[in-house]
Amino acid sequence: MILPVVAYGSPILRKVCDVINADYPDLSKLISDMWETVYNSNGVGLAAPQINKPIRLFVVDTVQIVDDFNDDDRRKYPAEDPLKQVFINAKKIEETGEPWAYNEGCLSIPKVREDIHRASHIRLKYMDENFVEHEQVFHGITARVIQHEYDHIEGKLFIDYISQLKKRLIKKKLDDISNGKVKTDYRMLFPR
Repeated sequence: MILPVVAYGSPILRKVCDVINADYPDLSKLISDMWETVYNSNGVGLAAPQINKPIRLFVVDTVQIVDDFNDDDRRKYPAEDPLKQVFINAKKIEETGEPWAYNEGCLSIPKVREDIHRASHIRLKYMDENFVEHEQVFHGITARVIQHEYDHIEGKLFIDYISQLKKRLIKKKLDDISNGKVKTDYRMLFPR
């Protein structure tokens, strides 16, 4: 089932999310719905708070974005290990590597994009959908998408990384999103 995406301004997007266990109700269905929602909205990742669930769960699929890279993209961005993965109870171990800029957006903040600097590598401890524990290093665009989704379960948004001047410049857009004055190709749940 395609779920509505929670819009900027909703308090759940600023909540540090809760750890879950294998007994979480209807977890398989929730994960399936999250995949369906992210693909319906043409996203590359989706975190549980974005579908109104305050839990430490997110999904990432960077296969398509990496496959769509042209030769210039391949030279410009760090080496890629594309991946489709469910992350449960993720815990960041470290971020390393030279920070690099990429123009990020977010399904919860439609029609707003900004260049965000992030480290090129992230080491993460997490559980997969079968509650098997992993510790792994991710690189490039995949690391960036993971960092973006990880921020969601920590109550952070990509716009937290931009300057105060840029925040003032996009304030009207953010207010419009909070007030439901934005059109998207996917369903949204607005705070007001």
